[in-house]
Amino acid sequence: MKVVILAGGFGTRIGEESVNRPKPMIEIGGKPILWHIMKEYSYYGFNEFIICAGYKQNMIKEWFADYFLYNSDVTFDFSNGKDDVTIHKNTTEPWKVTIVDTGYRTMTGGRIKRVREYIGSEPFMMTYGDGVCDVDIKKLVEFHQSHGKLATLTAVKLDQQKGILSIGENNTVRAFREKNIGDSAPINAGYMVLQPEVLDYIEDDTTILEAEPMEKLAAEGQLMSYMHTGFWQCMDNSREKGILEEMLAKGTAPWKKWEH
Repeated sequence: MKVVILAGGFGTRIGEESVNRPKPMIEIGGKPILWHIMKEYSYYGFNEFIICAGYKQNMIKEWFADYFLYNSDVTFDFSNGKDDVTIHKNTTEPWKVTIVDTGYRTMTGGRIKRVREYIGSEPFMMTYGDGVCDVDIKKLVEFHQSHGKLATLTAVKLDQQKGILSIGENNTVRAFREKNIGDSAPINAGYMVLQPEVLDYIEDDTTILEAEPMEKLAAEGQLMSYMHTGFWQCMDNSREKGILEEMLAKGTAPWKKWEH
């Protein structure tokens, strides 16, 4: 099953770093967050990726073009007036990566529509290029296959730390308690499994996947949620980048199952 990763947005909320590179190429622990996401899928045996690039898409292509070389022991032999290159050893993953320029301002649905020819007629997975998770992807796929609907998304509840107030007349606080995870509504964390028919719900480049297509799928009873109670964290801003960096520095990053 192929994995489609949305990696074409501007990432304006993360500040100066996204001026110089697309957000999925911003590094945590010395590697782009895109690499971390791909390692998650690869851990479960999914190694074919379609990257929906856009903003500064050349940087993604160049990074992968150099990736094999940077992770190999190489001899460059110029002694006979030729540029002979011998690869002795490499530590790269068994990935097949297709990087597609899906446009500068294309919306999420439009980006997926543009890679239809690379997806083919089989079910595929899709996620966003700015969040990591410790969801069991094999169980996610099994859940999708079990219900027979067109789409499955991974839903998470974020742990909220602010207190809950019960406020009466004259702004009097009648009760106070700490907020817990049960108070939160589930949110879409990405990590979707989609049947190819979902692409027919997408009109063109202006279509936002999370708007009309998902709303229509839900209305038709074709959208299922896989509840994930473990770790999930997006990287929308510098504070969230710091959270991920700190976990990596301490060796407590839950999504790095490939090292456990």
